[in-house]
Amino acid sequence: MVAPDRYRWVVLAVGATAQGTTAAFFMGLASVTPALRAHYGLDLAGVGALIGAISVGLVATMIPWGGAADRFGERGVMTVGLLGSAAALAAAAVVPGPVAAGLLLALAGASGASVNAASGRAVLTWFPAELRGFAMAVRQTAVPAGAAVAAVVLPGLAGSAGIPAVLAALSGASLVMAGAVAVWVREPPDRPARGTTARTGFRAVLADKRLQRLSAAGFALVVPQYLGVTFLVEMLHDGSGLPLAVAGALLAGTQVLSAAGRIGVGAWSDRVASRLGPLRILAVAVAVGFATSAALEPGPATLLAAVLVPAVALAACWNGLVFTAAGELAPAGRAATGMAVTNTANFLSAAITPVVGGAVAQVAGWPAMLALGAVAAVFARVALAGLGPDQDERSRAATPAQNS
Repeated sequence: MVAPDRYRWVVLAVGATAQGTTAAFFMGLASVTPALRAHYGLDLAGVGALIGAISVGLVATMIPWGGAADRFGERGVMTVGLLGSAAALAAAAVVPGPVAAGLLLALAGASGASVNAASGRAVLTWFPAELRGFAMAVRQTAVPAGAAVAAVVLPGLAGSAGIPAVLAALSGASLVMAGAVAVWVREPPDRPARGTTARTGFRAVLADKRLQRLSAAGFALVVPQYLGVTFLVEMLHDGSGLPLAVAGALLAGTQVLSAAGRIGVGAWSDRVASRLGPLRILAVAVAVGFATSAALEPGPATLLAAVLVPAVALAACWNGLVFTAAGELAPAGRAATGMAVTNTANFLSAAITPVVGGAVAQVAGWPAMLALGAVAAVFARVALAGLGPDQDERSRAATPAQNS
């Protein structure tokens, strides 16, 4: 048997790969929108609704899956959810119409939400406080990594074999990961028996003031993150005159920087024994970066890019801190539920932000949109001020079994 201190890395590897697998269809299907339009005969609004169905299913079930993970453990929850996603995607590969396909994609998202809820709990369960920030950052980095792999692989598959083959491949990946989770993920030896850990009521978790403030901060920090990722190319190309290829390369650079930043920020939080302290600093840095960018836009393109690219990268590297803090601040036995609450807030913000940001930019210009990102980051800092450092430190002092 693998020693617990070594086995935890197996759990992390499987959980992160499962997270990347679900991200491949949560986010990766956007890379084949032309093929989806041609296959189903859709316009732009129609294909947007088809892909958006995945997020609808995910948001609707995230919190219930978190409660199930707290009650029954992560292995069963992730296995069942991945099997559900595999079945829904396989069915979507053979149905002829976009309505049926959309319903099945919503079901795939609803099932895949189990991984978002439970894989974070697995990290919190197996890793001690001094390693959790780094481990959760690895888990969070699997999301853009899975989406990036899908963006490379799926367009070629769609071109050679069509959308049914794309959906079948995503189904197969989910099926393989369901087997990997069933074989490799287990509860720690000091975990209380299943069904006995959740000592706080479900509604009490939703009413927890600390989690409400943390979720509000996460909701607000998603605003600059998604404004930057969604509109960076438009701002630098149409607004400041950079060549499209250069603007696209800078967007790719922000993704690389944010992935490295997630790992670095997680390790930083372990070194300083705090999630909330680094999170507060990041909120201020993002606010300054977006406010400065608003003042510079349209400005010299090179100068704007030099400020905006790091600001967008910083705005995309905080996620692991929020999820780790949510698990550590949650009532005993409700870590997955607490993380699911914050995750739901983040996905809601991600759905709203591009629409609002685009409208603001169209009506008032790019500086106003960037200022919106700065204001949201300031709001996040204010929300985090209500969470004292003593609460953060007390929660980290508890053992993983007590916290999750």
